[in-house]
Amino acid sequence: MHRSLSVAIEHYPIAGEFRIARGAKTEAVMVTCTIREEGRQGRGECVPYAHYGETPDGVCEAIAAMAGPVSKGIDRRGLLDIMPPGAARNAIDCAMWDLEARLAGTHASRFVCRTTPKALTTAFTISLGTPEQMARDARAAADRALLKIKLGGEGDPARMRAVAEAAPGCRIIADANEAWTSDMLATHMRAAADSRVELIEQPLPAGADDLLAGISRPVPVCADESAHVAADLDRLAGLYDAVNIKLDKAGGLTAAIAMHDKAKSLGMKIMIGCMVGTSLAMAPAVLLAQDADYVDLDGPLLLARDREPGLRYENSLVFPPEPALWG
Repeated sequence: MHRSLSVAIEHYPIAGEFRIARGAKTEAVMVTCTIREEGRQGRGECVPYAHYGETPDGVCEAIAAMAGPVSKGIDRRGLLDIMPPGAARNAIDCAMWDLEARLAGTHASRFVCRTTPKALTTAFTISLGTPEQMARDARAAADRALLKIKLGGEGDPARMRAVAEAAPGCRIIADANEAWTSDMLATHMRAAADSRVELIEQPLPAGADDLLAGISRPVPVCADESAHVAADLDRLAGLYDAVNIKLDKAGGLTAAIAMHDKAKSLGMKIMIGCMVGTSLAMAPAVLLAQDADYVDLDGPLLLARDREPGLRYENSLVFPPEPALWG
């Protein structure tokens, strides 16, 4: 067996602007890892996240540094031992899953899913803006089943109310991206409940989780930035009702499966989320999300163009990946 590894940085324009509490961007930058063996290749995509100190160049270097272990046959379990969680490990791990399926002549869903994978309802993101802007965007997306609205702290009750009024037929979840303060918590939670919001992601900064203890939660709260890997969940259970599992945080599908199973054992609801990436990044997450309570895999829908071939999206439905894409 001889395996070779290559890595590349890719750029995809975002349709318009993607804005959250920490800033805005008009381009998605992702890193793609390819592993080749016996004339076949497996691919994995990751999105470096500056909030965690990741850069495209740094992630490329971390992936390239694994060329030796990969050529010597390290497997996905071994990768967990020598690489930390994060985007670089995610790209390699997903490339390994893809390659393994191709070498075995089967689909990765046989090893990931308990049943035949099906199309899932995914959230569609409404970027942070003024209440008026967000209402316009929500109105334009009012035919979708589930909207995810980005919040920013001050003024969020008006934002939630505006979206709820603009899209009365949509279910709504919200993501504060750590922008709320302890002083905002009670009023903003009541406003969320009044605006039909079903779930609030990461209202407080990571590290301030204990402030959630003992408070009234009229809307369930989901950990995102506070939860990266399975080992984080024991201390978060009871503070959070749900957890957002992202492959780029967990460091691959292998680690994300462990996180999924741990959350289930603790009685936490599960969201499978994503960064703004192409269908290649979403494909393994679609398999992981088959029994999730919430699915937020709209990354390609936020891009001006996706890679070809990509995932099949029909309005709010995202379909399992075809072998030509991944797995």
